[in-house]
Amino acid sequence: MHIQSLFIDFPARALLLLSLVGVAVAQDRTTEQGEAQISECTPYYYAPVSTQIHNFPPIWTPATILANDTAAQAKWNSIAASIPTNILPKGQPNGSTINVTYDTVNDPDCWWTVHQCTTPKLAGLPMDIASVPEPKTMGYGFDDGPNCSHNAFYDFLESQNQKATMFYIGSNVMDWPLEAQRALADGHEISVHTWSHRYMTSFSSEDAFAELYYTMQAIKLVTGVTPTSWRPPFGDVDDRIRAIANALGLQTIIWKYDSNDWKNGVNGITPQDVDADYQYFIDNVTSGTFNTVGGIMLTHELNNYTMSEAIKYYPQLQAAFTHMVPIGVALNKTQPYVETNYSLPTFSQYVAGQTNVSGGSNSSSGGSSSGGGSTSGGSTQSGGKNSALPAVIAGGLGPLLDHEP
Repeated sequence: MHIQSLFIDFPARALLLLSLVGVAVAQDRTTEQGEAQISECTPYYYAPVSTQIHNFPPIWTPATILANDTAAQAKWNSIAASIPTNILPKGQPNGSTINVTYDTVNDPDCWWTVHQCTTPKLAGLPMDIASVPEPKTMGYGFDDGPNCSHNAFYDFLESQNQKATMFYIGSNVMDWPLEAQRALADGHEISVHTWSHRYMTSFSSEDAFAELYYTMQAIKLVTGVTPTSWRPPFGDVDDRIRAIANALGLQTIIWKYDSNDWKNGVNGITPQDVDADYQYFIDNVTSGTFNTVGGIMLTHELNNYTMSEAIKYYPQLQAAFTHMVPIGVALNKTQPYVETNYSLPTFSQYVAGQTNVSGGSNSSSGGSSSGGGSTSGGSTQSGGKNSALPAVIAGGLGPLLDHEP
């Protein structure tokens, strides 16, 4: 059947570019005093990304393997034979499915966008993570970071000794590297959210690979770690894209509940609608839905509104759930990165108050002071710096998008 109206509630994204006057160049960003002199969301210079920016696709442009990138080409060549060729790209990067024909009844490709399929039909692929195994537990996370204005939000999380999984867009990481470093320094788990935040099933297999590969490389360049999980923008994934992610060592993480915080102000969606979605999720806790298995709700670091909603509902979520933990912790995934010098606590360690094992600010039960700490994991704008971290540059100001369906 034709599915021209499949994304009727997901309007085409407008790229809302901020016009900023002046760029903070050649200023000291290696000390707290230097940081304090530069306003949030002012583009800044940081050398090593400046010297490496030519090794990445243009920021906020759909990724392709660069012609001179022999390492990327070799990696693609090493996995290409394992990627199905009988599953074709679907629609356009902006989500348009005009003239797309697909068997939505049988859903042969396990296309999440059609029926929220999370059990692949292609042999050898693991199931998507759409919930967490621990009862009355919330797998806590946020999409679309790092946001250049997230310090107040991250300060709040730190004051609550609360860690989360941060799904980072590669272009944002290159735009706001110090903000990405803060996540690691604060003990959050970093996950991949693609390079340009487009509909992944629309890409050729090689370009879909590039969206994931270059985001992994950007996160490694900026923070020193390489994630082993990812979340598809809009949840748009099928078995072809899963196979690419799996070949790159990335576990696919989805959700079952949606706050729709990104939709505020879009197509008549109001703050009251978003509040109702949060409340629906909370009501499911009290009704016993999560008595045997925990839940994941889609929320965002997208803008001040989405982060303010997260702060507003934090006490209610905390009261409803027995535990709120990063998704990796809920899965007892103690090695969230390729590198082995950074570990997450086990679930039992985390709920006992040991929210960090290695890397990040060393927190324990009872909360931690705002301001962060520096370790081998990263540096933070509101806290101490670590000279061992790679120095980076913001490549420019990325668009502030309303992202998720």
